[in-house]
Amino acid sequence: MTVQNADREAIRHGKITEKPLRERPSYPTWAVKLTMAITGLIFGLFVLGHMVGNLKIFMPLNANGVAPIDEYGEFLRTIGEPLFPREGFLWILRIILLACLALHIWGAFTLAGRSKRSRGKFARTNLMGGWQSTATRWMLATGVILLLFLVFHILDLTIGEVVASDEFVHGAVRDNLLATFAPHRWPVTLFYVLAMVALALHLTHGVYLAVSDLGWLGERGRGLMIFLGYVLPFIVVIGNIIMPIAIALGWVPGFTR
Repeated sequence: MTVQNADREAIRHGKITEKPLRERPSYPTWAVKLTMAITGLIFGLFVLGHMVGNLKIFMPLNANGVAPIDEYGEFLRTIGEPLFPREGFLWILRIILLACLALHIWGAFTLAGRSKRSRGKFARTNLMGGWQSTATRWMLATGVILLLFLVFHILDLTIGEVVASDEFVHGAVRDNLLATFAPHRWPVTLFYVLAMVALALHLTHGVYLAVSDLGWLGERGRGLMIFLGYVLPFIVVIGNIIMPIAIALGWVPGFTR
């Protein structure tokens, strides 16, 4: 590697410059990777809990006619009462997730930029192949797909604007799910399934990197890595895919549309 130094006479006489080859970044790479790992694992836990809640759509209505998934939605809105106002804890959770999302996106672009500058014109080629290599190659693309899906999902089932069904009612979780994945809205179902495939790729490689960056990839942690990096993401994705497909095909108990 050629060291650029204005003092060529010093180099000619064997003197080594103390000037660094590149400027020290404001935030060390290890700190950025740690931020990515922690925020990524937070998202992983969130989508796991979200999947468990969504699967309540398959539970039959209670004797009083209230759907268990609607009770679950009301539970989320009333967590912490009376210490917190209604939906207060839910908004705290949303703010935390939004902050994690901002940090995760910042970390992704920061690491990608540093990696590109370090490689220069030498791009990575001849990856080993397999699921991890495929996930690595598609990491940025799946991240963009998931970001677009997140915006769509919030508009569709949280805010109820722009892309939402005409039958959207705030607080009616079950009815809103049935309306958004109705047979005539099959593009929404397909987009949801595509986003879950992207989630499988993104989670598999993302969790693998997080486990590695957190130092859990030793011999003792190999089993944990396999579970977190492969088994858990596929459980989450399959659970999330079953729900929209079942609604679109009319397999949900009590489906009357």
